[in-house]
Amino acid sequence: MIYKEFQNIKLSALGMGTMRLPLNSQNEADIDEAASAEMVEYAINHGINYFDTAWGYHSGNSELVMGRILSRYPRESFYLATKFPGYDVSNMDKVGEIFEKQLEKCDVEYFDFYLFHNVCEKNINEYLDPKYGIFDYLMKQKENGRIRHLGFSAHGSYDVMKRFLDAYGDHMEFCQIQLNYIDWSFQDAKEKVELLDEYHIPVWVMEPLRGGKLAALSEEHTDALKALRPDEEIPAWAFRFLQTLPSVTMILSGMSNFEQVKDNIHTFETEKPLNETEMKTILNIADKMANGVPCTACRYCTDHCPQGIDIPSIIKMYNEHTFTGGGFLAPMLIQTLPEAKRPSACLGCQSCEAVCPQGIKISEIMADFAKKLQG
Repeated sequence: MIYKEFQNIKLSALGMGTMRLPLNSQNEADIDEAASAEMVEYAINHGINYFDTAWGYHSGNSELVMGRILSRYPRESFYLATKFPGYDVSNMDKVGEIFEKQLEKCDVEYFDFYLFHNVCEKNINEYLDPKYGIFDYLMKQKENGRIRHLGFSAHGSYDVMKRFLDAYGDHMEFCQIQLNYIDWSFQDAKEKVELLDEYHIPVWVMEPLRGGKLAALSEEHTDALKALRPDEEIPAWAFRFLQTLPSVTMILSGMSNFEQVKDNIHTFETEKPLNETEMKTILNIADKMANGVPCTACRYCTDHCPQGIDIPSIIKMYNEHTFTGGGFLAPMLIQTLPEAKRPSACLGCQSCEAVCPQGIKISEIMADFAKKLQG
């Protein structure tokens, strides 16, 4: 196992995420605890020492199951991370109650790593509002030794992250973002990494395989990568890409079965960063895979929209939603917009299309997006 230095400790470069544990049934809360315990045992015996959970994972059962499983091991032999569930703004005035319950659920007296969960457009104002006292409470827990390291995760835009960092950046020790070779450009991950570099905050990675989309590629893309590294498995390329980025300290993988644990650990027995040719190839593949509506954000369209809809931003969300095949991110962002600025507010007047240099059928995209969001 490769290890990374973080302050005065050594963290396994691969961490085990527990959002996608094996199940006994179709019920997300029905975790197969025996299979999960087997996976954790193998992980620990092969060098993984970082485990990531959260209040909402598996309908609240991830913390409970991981607490029971990890209680079998000496407390100093692993690092446990969980998060304050600010993705639900109704939790904002319950930080103390939730934190105490998390300690109980995880059967620990302290958390090694604790995060503000999912800093984004819909909760940034609440996270920064002193009336909720979230920051002050968590800093107090850190002073008391019940949080060893405090950080945040973010699905929000660059601007949202900047607001959070301007307020609390001096106290944040790490940041967890969605980072993979697709999102390097597609979700502006490169700019987010550069922002964190400015604050000297190391990067924790979530979704390294983009929800499994990077675990298997088309024949064309597979052949291109095999020509460069014949013995490298396709999922490993996603991890090798991340190993190339000096800002990355922790790479989390939400492993769902024993084989995934074994395969990922095998990859992290060695560090094999990409060379210039390999990096160019993988990013070219990413561009082709994420080839959505070819909006260049020239913004000619917005000047001609009688509704004042931010069309380039909507198209960017549409591309994300289409590529992902659904998911929570685009709907979450749309919900932060006034109803008069959502795709459903498009009049279909086509004034924007008359000036679009790319000839994009914007009215059709807006109608399709509104329909997908309804569904």
